[in-house]
Amino acid sequence: MSTPKQMVRPGKSSPLGSSWDGHGTNFALYSENASSVTLCLFDDQGNETQYPLTERTAFVWHGCLPGVGPGQRYGYRVDGEYNPDAGLRFNKNVVLTDPYAHALAGTEEFDRGVFAYDFDGEEDGTPIDSDQQGAPKAVVVDHSFDWQNDVMPDIPLHQSVIYEAHAKGLSMLHPDVPEELRGTYAGIATEPILNYLKELGITAIELMPVHQHVDDPFLLDKGLTNYWGYSSLAFFAPDVRYSAYANRGQGGGELGGEVREFKEMVRALHAAGIEVILDVVYNHTAEGNHMGPTLSFKGIDNPTYYRLVGDNARFYYDTTGTGNSLNVRHPQTLQLIMDSLRYWIQEMHVDGFRFDLASTLARGLHEVDQLSSFFTIIHQDPIISGVKLIAEPWDVGEGGYQVGNFPVQWAEWNGIYRDDMRAFWKGEGGLASEIGYRLTGSSDLYKNDGRAPYASINFITAHDGFTLHDTVTYNDKHNDANGENNQDGHNDNRSWNCGVEGETDDAEINALRNRQKRNFLATLMLSQGTPMLLGGDEFGRTQGGNNNAYCQDNEISWFDWANQDTALLDFTRRLIRLRREHPVLHRRKFFSGRPIRGDVQDIIWLRHDGQVMEDADWDNPQTQSLAMFLDGNGLNDLNAEGEPLRDDHVLILFSGSHIDLPFTLPPLGGCENWELLLNTADDEAVQSTVEAGGETTLIARSVQVYRCAQTKN
Repeated sequence: MSTPKQMVRPGKSSPLGSSWDGHGTNFALYSENASSVTLCLFDDQGNETQYPLTERTAFVWHGCLPGVGPGQRYGYRVDGEYNPDAGLRFNKNVVLTDPYAHALAGTEEFDRGVFAYDFDGEEDGTPIDSDQQGAPKAVVVDHSFDWQNDVMPDIPLHQSVIYEAHAKGLSMLHPDVPEELRGTYAGIATEPILNYLKELGITAIELMPVHQHVDDPFLLDKGLTNYWGYSSLAFFAPDVRYSAYANRGQGGGELGGEVREFKEMVRALHAAGIEVILDVVYNHTAEGNHMGPTLSFKGIDNPTYYRLVGDNARFYYDTTGTGNSLNVRHPQTLQLIMDSLRYWIQEMHVDGFRFDLASTLARGLHEVDQLSSFFTIIHQDPIISGVKLIAEPWDVGEGGYQVGNFPVQWAEWNGIYRDDMRAFWKGEGGLASEIGYRLTGSSDLYKNDGRAPYASINFITAHDGFTLHDTVTYNDKHNDANGENNQDGHNDNRSWNCGVEGETDDAEINALRNRQKRNFLATLMLSQGTPMLLGGDEFGRTQGGNNNAYCQDNEISWFDWANQDTALLDFTRRLIRLRREHPVLHRRKFFSGRPIRGDVQDIIWLRHDGQVMEDADWDNPQTQSLAMFLDGNGLNDLNAEGEPLRDDHVLILFSGSHIDLPFTLPPLGGCENWELLLNTADDEAVQSTVEAGGETTLIARSVQVYRCAQTKN
């Protein structure tokens, strides 16, 4: 530690974090319970210079240092009472990461110390008296950047196709991405990745967490890491692990370069017409429970940032399964989240957010509260309310499963859609009514609260669980590589291996598996709502039956570009194009079921004999096939020019039955001839026409799609 070389000027209490103005840097940190705050600057050799911040305004400690600019490493030492029973965990021996840091100089270093308590004491009761400098140092950032007239694509949700991917895994094995850019933000911005996404037809990439996270020690001890990144530390900092430019803690590179690199990635994706949605984790942090490390929030103001157990503040109230939950009831913690969201929108130009375990953010004292402060503030914020807001509508606490209960401006991951569709294609009966709701946008979940079909984010698979290939290949999880004796991950996968567990050379089983993959993809793209595709499912990516690959930063999780199922990829491209070309497949409004003209309705449900389904058919547990007639004149919507929106009549046949069925194509909507557009039983099927009233054979477990090729004059 060295003696300060200059005096600290008073500076300002806002904005929080470090702010460079071209002449010096202002530092501001919120802590209402601290007795003192010391700013610590570090040079390239790690030498520390301390500057006590003596100015305090509304619980914000602040000061300005002239001459300090971009690239400067810094941290804080925050002093106060160490009394875990009272919820206080101050220890000036621990250097802490700024919660508002916009960039970090590397990752955590556990061997340099990250704990505020003495392991030789009685659990966490004794404060440690040795220097702890293992938390990542924050970096002062220059935010100037040439956005080159960047325009956010602003694609309506009902026209969106979302692609979930990992910032590293997407490009890590791509042979045409320069080796030095693979696995990075810059790698995503390369032509091979951009062209692939455009040709696939997706409109938005949903990146798994890119906020800087922490690797859990128990994983490091096993030679693994927290690959998924759902263990956030810094809500403003792009994770340095995914940067080709930045100093990743190994010397060299550009300190803070990940900020510019991330912006370049967003700019490139926007130029390609692709939106960027971030998976954000505001429900908890990487600091764990009372025995966890002290990296930032815990040592800055523990009772402000975390929900503590009411009658024993030593412990954390946890509805996330991670050891802690952020205290969203506190105004400062709410401000932290809102400031972070606005930062990513205004400074980094992202187009929306998917909120991990969003029910935790909605909790009042105990219950999930739709009118909580979190939602009220977001809806009133002119910046945040203008982007896509997607909830993962559950947490692990009591009453935490809240699918269908989020406010009107929110879309939701529809876990009920996933479960129902998996059960249907697995061959379970008695699901006709549920499948009817899921195919039409889940009006039972979203219509009565003023939302539209696109509020339902439909998905068959996501990062958490089997890939699509594994869903049709494994009945059971195979997570041995995680080192937890296959005890981790879900046991209820609603998957079906088609008769053999794992990979096989049996041609008949492989043919069925391929058809099942096409069935799932077709169902996803032909359903009303907003489809989300798990990256790699379109070409058969496998994780070898691992349904919880959160710690597999290797070939298990990375996209295997060298072994693509090109036929499945071509099929997926055709599906997405079919969805895009037919407005009747991505309506903005729910079906009414009422007659449009004569006796024709905007949607009609049919049995395989071509007759309209009746109550007995919906209630029959043996019903495993159905058809949807979608009237192209019944959209009840306007196009961009304000004219009535029209489309072809479309007929979609679904059969989860294990036997082939004759299917009569009805003469509805004045249609005289039906043209086959897609058949999952034959992914190379040529277009053909069937006269209305005629029959087709619907192969067991398959989907067929027709458009009306000719109508009566």
